[in-house]
Amino acid sequence: MNFRTLDLNLLRVFDEVMAERNLTRAAAKLAMTQPAVSNALKRLRDALGDELVVRSGYGVEPTPVALSIWPAVRDALGQLRATFTPSTFVPAEANTHFTLAMADATASLLIPPLIAIIEREAPGVSLRVLPLTTRDPRQMLTTQDVDVAVGHFPAAIAAVSIEEIQPDTAPTFGHRRLYSSHYACVMRRDHPLAGTELTLDAYCAAHHLLVSVSGRPYGHVDETLAALGRTRRIVLTVNQFFTAGIVVANSDLLTVLPRHFLASTGTTDKVAVRALPMELPRVDVEALWLRRRARRSGHDWLRASIVRAAASPLRERTPGASPPLLHSEPDGGNHAAPLA
Repeated sequence: MNFRTLDLNLLRVFDEVMAERNLTRAAAKLAMTQPAVSNALKRLRDALGDELVVRSGYGVEPTPVALSIWPAVRDALGQLRATFTPSTFVPAEANTHFTLAMADATASLLIPPLIAIIEREAPGVSLRVLPLTTRDPRQMLTTQDVDVAVGHFPAAIAAVSIEEIQPDTAPTFGHRRLYSSHYACVMRRDHPLAGTELTLDAYCAAHHLLVSVSGRPYGHVDETLAALGRTRRIVLTVNQFFTAGIVVANSDLLTVLPRHFLASTGTTDKVAVRALPMELPRVDVEALWLRRRARRSGHDWLRASIVRAAASPLRERTPGASPPLLHSEPDGGNHAAPLA
């Protein structure tokens, strides 16, 4: 490929197609016709000697070459936009959209107060929320059109924190702890175990429901029990907290949930909450983002708004929950698999 003869407009088309994985949606975003997008892709394919994307279902899937070059292309385009676009973001005058990734329970707590902030301060801003099915969203942030991922990412945050202290290395990701919580055992109000102290023997003898955002039928509880030489019988695995609450409220199954997620199940008046008979790690909910994407106009305002929204749902929507643990460090500062 001769870079001097490459039409750089083709890279804008490539970036939008990679973000949308659909030619029709990419064409709409670019204010182009679909044939024009297809023609631009053909010219870039000829220049690079690779198919770049292939048809898959109702959209397209990228080739390995496309996946390898997209981060650099997206970064370069982002720097150009930042250079030629005024950096001042005025919320009341903004007309843009942001994309977040989070699990259903997190969204049910965080999105209502965040929408209230947007409607009050930035009525022209819109949000798109994507489902989060991983405990390590770094690849998602790198390869998809996501501004901020919110959730419990212990391994990812540990890796990012190590990268931050490496000399002569520019950190790839920024993060901010939003709040912390603890796990608890949840069962229907008239469950045989609801009226007594929950012992380890009784817990292990019961039947269980596991909430796993990734679908892997093994979680923190099972790891902790294995260290104690114990096991439990998992009868059902689901990937939504709302589903877990409905099932537990209407069965003899036990489940383990972060206390701040109880409100998202809609069953707080139908379940009993008991302390677990073993100690589990604290649940730290973090916002994680790609630093190069943070140069986008309004990204600072978005992150600050997420922090403000996170301060309200735990106090106002979860009976008996502890106040959220919010931190005042600047954004991006250092902070110290299935759920359970």
